[in-house]
Amino acid sequence: MSHQNPVWINGEMVPWEQATVPILSHGLSRGSAIFEVFGVHPGPDGPAAFRMDKHLERLFHTADCLGMELAYTQEELVQAVAQTVRANRPSRGLVKIVAYWGEEAIIDLVLYSKLDTAIFVIPDGERGVVLDTSKPVTACFSEWYKLHPLTMPTTAKACAFYLNGMLARKSARARGYDIGILRHTDGFVAEGSIESVFMVKDGCLRTSPLRKILSSITRMSIIEAAPVAGIDVFEELISADELLDADEMFVSHTGSKINPVCKFEDRALPAPGPCTVRIEKLLAEIIAFRDDRFAHWFQAL
Repeated sequence: MSHQNPVWINGEMVPWEQATVPILSHGLSRGSAIFEVFGVHPGPDGPAAFRMDKHLERLFHTADCLGMELAYTQEELVQAVAQTVRANRPSRGLVKIVAYWGEEAIIDLVLYSKLDTAIFVIPDGERGVVLDTSKPVTACFSEWYKLHPLTMPTTAKACAFYLNGMLARKSARARGYDIGILRHTDGFVAEGSIESVFMVKDGCLRTSPLRKILSSITRMSIIEAAPVAGIDVFEELISADELLDADEMFVSHTGSKINPVCKFEDRALPAPGPCTVRIEKLLAEIIAFRDDRFAHWFQAL
């Protein structure tokens, strides 16, 4: 990416290299930043954002969970995203919104000012961003467990929480796997570092309930789309033994939508299996704007 690609910060467009914060800012030194990431796709009338409305709703939910106040309304952020996309002109890419306290916090732990806001647009294929790829991955149980909801509001999307995910990913890679799947402290399956986890058993799709995991927009989209592909979905607790006995598995996140799991612990799995293929094909049609039933998932920019 050219360093001239503009970034929206607090209502102003600035060059990429000027999108910085002090090292002792609260957002960095205290880890208090929050964020959202969603895709931009080439639609019939120009760039269109994938479920931006739901992502912005979750951003405000996160701020509320953490006692933070955003400086902009949801509609103002919609307009800011559109402005930033127009300034960057990606054919396809990611939008990342970061809300943070940019002011220094050497001693103060609690701040009451409104959050600064930055909006980045990263085109597909730049800075490691590769969208809508469906390559098989290997997975294992992480030695680390998911943060307990009595210690943190785990439905919030806060930067600090991803230290938990980073440790899960590192431990999995140390064992030779791509992805580490976190369990709750009660032993039931939670999620991956940045991924929701789905298993298929006897033709039905199962995934963990929302109570103690992030309310993933991609996860929600798969749950809403799967019945259209003729697949029943159940949101229910999944034990470690049940996951080990899955007929198929896949993980999902904003970037690639679906990655089939070809090996889980020491078990080889079809990647993709027949149910996964049906969901993949449907999502591909939706992203390509060839299924009008899901046209409301996109917002023109």
